[in-house]
Amino acid sequence: MLALGETGGGQPVDWFWWVLIIFWTGGFAWAADTVRTALRNRHERKLQLMEAAHQERLAIESANKPPEPVCGCTHHLAKHDKQGRCHERVEVPTAWDADKKPLHYEAGQCNCQQYVGPQPLSHVFAEDLTDRL
Repeated sequence: MLALGETGGGQPVDWFWWVLIIFWTGGFAWAADTVRTALRNRHERKLQLMEAAHQERLAIESANKPPEPVCGCTHHLAKHDKQGRCHERVEVPTAWDADKKPLHYEAGQCNCQQYVGPQPLSHVFAEDLTDRL
């Protein structure tokens, strides 16, 4: 017959009892909590990296495009004449309620006095600078 703490070959298994006691008393809860926290932090960091990569991609895409020639009145440069005056038709409120909210609209001229958006640059051809003749 085997004594407590011995295997069939006479080797002690005291470590088994210690591990079992630690499990019973909840001693490994700290390990589970540490792993859970580490995985949560890793997940949050991965999401931050993915968002940063997405923002970088958007910045690169927008950097390769010229700015849209849109005025502060939200109308395109094509709607402005040479002097910068806007010729777009807009809805102008003509009647208001007690809360000063517009009730009726009529077609009218845009109040923009001068185009203030980005000035488009003309396309220029420039040869590459090289040392070759």
